[in-house]
Amino acid sequence: MSPYSSAALANVFDTGKYNTELQTIQSGSYTVPPPKPLLIANPLEDGDFPLLLFLHGYLLYNSFYSQLIQHIASHGFIVIAPQLYSVAGPDISDEIKSAAAITNWLPEGLSKLLPPNVRPTFSKLALAGHSRGGKTAFALALRKLNITTNLKFSALVGVDPVDGMDKGKQTPPPVLTYVRHSFDFDMAALVIGSGLGEVKKNPLFPPCAPKGVNHEDFYNECQKPAWYFVAKDYGHFDMLDDDTKGIRGKATNCICKNGESRKPMRGFVGGVIVAFLQAYLHGDTSDLLAIRDKREIAPVELKIDYFV
Repeated sequence: MSPYSSAALANVFDTGKYNTELQTIQSGSYTVPPPKPLLIANPLEDGDFPLLLFLHGYLLYNSFYSQLIQHIASHGFIVIAPQLYSVAGPDISDEIKSAAAITNWLPEGLSKLLPPNVRPTFSKLALAGHSRGGKTAFALALRKLNITTNLKFSALVGVDPVDGMDKGKQTPPPVLTYVRHSFDFDMAALVIGSGLGEVKKNPLFPPCAPKGVNHEDFYNECQKPAWYFVAKDYGHFDMLDDDTKGIRGKATNCICKNGESRKPMRGFVGGVIVAFLQAYLHGDTSDLLAIRDKREIAPVELKIDYFV
């Protein structure tokens, strides 16, 4: 008999038991305004919920992740997705500072934006980011620029993180050192990769997640506990919403090589993040171990590695 229940083998990849709402919060229109505009996905039912700060990818809008963050929220998490910038150069220093400022704002300002029955648990806080946002998340966890936060992060997630154009062409400040297990942060790490991210789609542009500065390199530098999942036939933007509007949204279909559809990858990314957070914020490893041992339950074909 399988040690995993049928619920454990499927639930995290589907919508969770909580109803959710999605709030758009502007930075200047509240008693305690956030340092940056926010997109917040939160459960509507009564409860005490852990937090996930999620940082968007290069030149993307936080709204492009609305389906993903609602998936995570439906499993009992409050997800805060700031809009860190509209236009940016190669240096991520301002993004690191902004992410730290938002983290420090949370205890004072977040509760005022949530329903009174939805209570954030600030002692259970995770940090995540996609693409350049993944690099920023790792940079903040590594205390780059000597920046620290008032709240402690307990888990770190990189969704197809990218540290620049190529090895030797990292954007400042560089995160990767190319020394195995060199990352010095006191928390569990999850690295999610896209199998097509390092494949060129357009001969005029480099791959969106080039080999040498991508998920594989980030995972190699993590210390235990660390988990690594690569979705074989999906691309760098395949966890975004099905409909990403505007010029930037259209660019996500033109610049990077994509899988057949976004729904399987988005469901997988949301589900594996939920399983990871349940393990390292709640102490419940059942879903994470089920994915490890029964990888065929995932909606995508996987490559898996871990050391705990």
